[in-house]
Amino acid sequence: MIPDYFQFYCPVKILSGLKALSNLPYEMELLGAKRALVITDLGVVSAGLIKLVEAAMEGSKCEIGAIYSDTPVDSSNKVVNDAAKIYRAKKCDCLVAVGGGSSMDTAKGVDILISEGMDDLMKFQGMDRLKAQMQPFIAIPTTAGTGSEVTLAAVIRDIEADLKMPFVSDKLYPHVAILDPKMTMTMPPKITAATGMDALTHAVEAYYCLQKNPVSDAFATAAVQMIFEYLIKCVENGRDEKARMAMANASLLAGISFSNSMVGVVHALAHAAGGVCHVPHGVANAVFLPWGMEQNLGKASEYIAELAPYMGVKDPPAQPIDRAKAAVQAVRNLLNKLHDLCGLPTTLKEAGVPKQKLNKIAKAAINDGSCNYNPEDVTFEDALAILKKAY
Repeated sequence: MIPDYFQFYCPVKILSGLKALSNLPYEMELLGAKRALVITDLGVVSAGLIKLVEAAMEGSKCEIGAIYSDTPVDSSNKVVNDAAKIYRAKKCDCLVAVGGGSSMDTAKGVDILISEGMDDLMKFQGMDRLKAQMQPFIAIPTTAGTGSEVTLAAVIRDIEADLKMPFVSDKLYPHVAILDPKMTMTMPPKITAATGMDALTHAVEAYYCLQKNPVSDAFATAAVQMIFEYLIKCVENGRDEKARMAMANASLLAGISFSNSMVGVVHALAHAAGGVCHVPHGVANAVFLPWGMEQNLGKASEYIAELAPYMGVKDPPAQPIDRAKAAVQAVRNLLNKLHDLCGLPTTLKEAGVPKQKLNKIAKAAINDGSCNYNPEDVTFEDALAILKKAY
């Protein structure tokens, strides 16, 4: 179905391939930058991936002005402030995020503070609050899940409020995304599985949410098909270069899709579970995805049914509702395989969520903006019902 009106926007230059990282200094120069603040985390550093970035800089006019490697699993306004101070002190002129979603969110937060000339990040939380021209920003993902390298959003914890706050603006898109499979090969199986399910959730919710459109649909279905074909292969053999490349591209495709189409109740619950109980975002999305799909069978079964062939459902049933249920089962089958292979949680209990926290998670979820794009209305009772099923 073609909507009466839609918008689609992705201004990110994408470099994808086996030697894509070698183009980093050239892309910096094209952006008028020479001295980068690299924002990453200790896991990326210990995996030796920053050395690959340093090697890519050798022989060029570009350099790493500083490295901020204290990015936690969930970024915060304190982390962003600390990194921004280093950017200013070391006279950097661009941002290079090397890592997963948290590193990229941190870089986006730093970009806001530097570009707007401010110290209080929370003044800019919400949608379209940015006015300034952003700093040159290059994203190099080391996971295949968040799609943050091609999204307009960041989620950063407000430490005082103890809540994850969204920042959304067309100005937050990175200028360049560099996908190189050697940057993802060090991911352990469980993280590979969780980030892959994050990407799948982006694509699935983008395909059936209220703001879906033909262009985002094309990206979403391509992502779903690639994830079902290659995620298990990546978990089984992390050195499979072809599979790693496919998953990196699938994550990017899903990111482009949901940046334009948005997401729904699964993400609302995942954000809430992350904020209340610190459940990793990919794990939370994995747990909630089949339940969120089921919650939308009433109004979105036709669209969910259309995903079945991309999920490898053979001889799909004739009726849309039955095809939709087959798609939900395909997701559950994938989750069960990942659970058996690497221990990816399939329930909130396995993810370490105390049962007494479900009410608090439900309250946070219904106030999440993602619910606005969910086909079915989401009340507190609806959210709590999903949480109890997922427990």
